[in-house]
Amino acid sequence: MSKQEIALTARAAGGCCAPISAAALDEAGAAEGAAVFKALADPIRLRLFSIITSAGGEICVCDLTPQFEVSGPTISHHLKVLRAAGLVDCERRGTWVYYWPVPEKLRWVADLLAAPEATPQAVPEVTPEVAPQAAPQAAPQAVPEVAPELAPEAVPEAVPAG
Repeated sequence: MSKQEIALTARAAGGCCAPISAAALDEAGAAEGAAVFKALADPIRLRLFSIITSAGGEICVCDLTPQFEVSGPTISHHLKVLRAAGLVDCERRGTWVYYWPVPEKLRWVADLLAAPEATPQAVPEVTPEVAPQAAPQAAPQAVPEVAPELAPEAVPEAVPAG
């Protein structure tokens, strides 16, 4: 069985891949994951992706650009990187471009990072035991008094020479 058949079998089984907590990635899966995470590793791209994904459909680039303190060409570059990673798709309508998230890629990332399901673990039964007797504590001792010869009143004041 080739690597390609294994990848197709895993996808056909109802997901892109096994979570990384359950199985190691093959080379192709690791390369795809690295491209996605590299695209999201930039704060501007992560924020762009968040805005596009939370828009509830599609969003015009004209609504994205004013939300950043970078130029329009810089926004276009970051959107191009997100498109190349397969995270967003777009369509030109006249002079504007509209972006939307790619749901399959969102599911792929979610499946890849899925945490293993928590399995209930047997809790050891706690049997009531007699608490060990604490050692009797000594009564607090008073702070010893300062010897009378060391008390501040007993120290003679310096007499000026003269």
